[in-house]
Amino acid sequence: MSYSSINRVVLIGRLTSDPELRALPSGTSVCNLRLACNGVRKADDGEYAEKPNFFNVAVYGARAESVHRYMRRGRQVAIDGRLEWRDWETPEGLKRQTVEIVAERVQFLERGRADGQPADPQAAGAPAEELELEGDGGRELVTVGGSAIEDDVEF
Repeated sequence: MSYSSINRVVLIGRLTSDPELRALPSGTSVCNLRLACNGVRKADDGEYAEKPNFFNVAVYGARAESVHRYMRRGRQVAIDGRLEWRDWETPEGLKRQTVEIVAERVQFLERGRADGQPADPQAAGAPAEELELEGDGGRELVTVGGSAIEDDVEF
């Protein structure tokens, strides 16, 4: 018997801190992000107010290295991925569990420099620049500019 399910997450938000890059024991790069997405909710008094939602995101492989290199706190990013549940035991013997988003596609929605500084405001209309990065699966062409950045490296 075959069962099918859908596990898809698409978010656009801002990074609440600088991305953290580390290597797994296997050597694969992983970059952890914290993403804030604002929504509007109706309060008990009937007024509408913004309510932030915060999400943990993990990016693996060449994408992880690109995200770490080009993204900084406050930058807007789009994430397309899936939810993943995991559990573990702490050294004290306590059982813990979490659900995080594993990003399969990352699009940088703002132009910026590799050092994390914003691009020159006068250059906002400038054409996109292309960067060639080395990654797990070979070359990765990334376009930085007014349009989103997409990478096609499988991980």
